[in-house]
Amino acid sequence: MAKEIADLTTIDLFSDEKRPGRPKTNPNSRSVQIKINKRNQVKRDKNKGLKRVEFKVHHSLFEQLEQLAKAQQLSRSELIESLLIESLAAHIK
Repeated sequence: MAKEIADLTTIDLFSDEKRPGRPKTNPNSRSVQIKINKRNQVKRDKNKGLKRVEFKVHHSLFEQLEQLAKAQQLSRSELIESLLIESLAAHIK
């Protein structure tokens, strides 16, 4: 059987060829891998009872949230969640 340049499935035929970069460990392209990882993350979040909420805020408010989260050693998401819980608790009373 002749060695085809495009056939990279038989490793022993290509052991002498040096290819630059890190060896490919996943058969999927990077864009497909990202989609699969995102889908898996959404499933994990759903199993934890989490729901995605997205909104836009002004840059100055974003910076304030960042500073407060860093000061309290929380993630921005955890900080926003705690602020929402406090606000809802105040309105329910």
